[in-house]
Amino acid sequence: MIVKEDFLNKLRQTFNLNIYEVKIWTALLSRGVSTAGELSDISDVPRSRSYDVLESLEKKGFIIMKLGKPIQYLAVTPEDIMKRIKKKVQEDSVEQLVMLEKIKNDEVFSELNLLYTQGINFIEPTELSGAFRGRTNLYGHIENVVANAKESVTIVTTADGLNRKSDLLKGLLRRLKDKGVKVRVAAPVNKVSLKGAKTLSEVADVRHVEKLNARYIIVDGKQLVFMVMNDKSVHENYDVGIWAKTPFFAQALEGMLDNSWDSLPKWNKVKVK
Repeated sequence: MIVKEDFLNKLRQTFNLNIYEVKIWTALLSRGVSTAGELSDISDVPRSRSYDVLESLEKKGFIIMKLGKPIQYLAVTPEDIMKRIKKKVQEDSVEQLVMLEKIKNDEVFSELNLLYTQGINFIEPTELSGAFRGRTNLYGHIENVVANAKESVTIVTTADGLNRKSDLLKGLLRRLKDKGVKVRVAAPVNKVSLKGAKTLSEVADVRHVEKLNARYIIVDGKQLVFMVMNDKSVHENYDVGIWAKTPFFAQALEGMLDNSWDSLPKWNKVKVK
């Protein structure tokens, strides 16, 4: 049996199996029912390892051992395996959430916060900065920074960025708005970004800005997340952002936007092109 290497690697990553396990499993799927010796020959897994591998697959629910001589193994349908794995992931997620909630109310968590609070007092303001590569990491940090806003959130972004921010932050910005946090967004409003503009207008003051090609977020006039790459020319895995706690620079940047804010048209007053 010939199975492509990239297919086996995908199975390893998806189902958290080792290379011998995926070889034996795919061999059994191709046969339906087979013995350990036959599977060893088909899959090129050493016979001395095949029994251990089959036992492991059985414990994980991928195969069924049939009683009799010689012992044969029966493949479980991929659909049943997917259902079982999905259920297990859901159960594990619930358990982890319960555990995290317990830890949050435990004195251990209080001690961790105390350590952080005491430690942060010794950090120079210039050291409160960092760089993030990859849009997933970058947006994860953006969520954390925005979630802690107390007074204001200012977002300047591109047309494509407006749609991404809409998907990422709408729920979070709604909660901030309910708490009295002032939220405003400036971005090009066109056919690409119209949906995002309309969605965010429910939770923010959204304005059209045509010539400013930038991506940054300012929180409370103190923290700044600045994306340094043009999102039209960089893959999301190579997007880069810089975060800094810098009231001086953040307020200066926000002040420049303040000077022109009232002259920017609201999103729904723009002739969409």
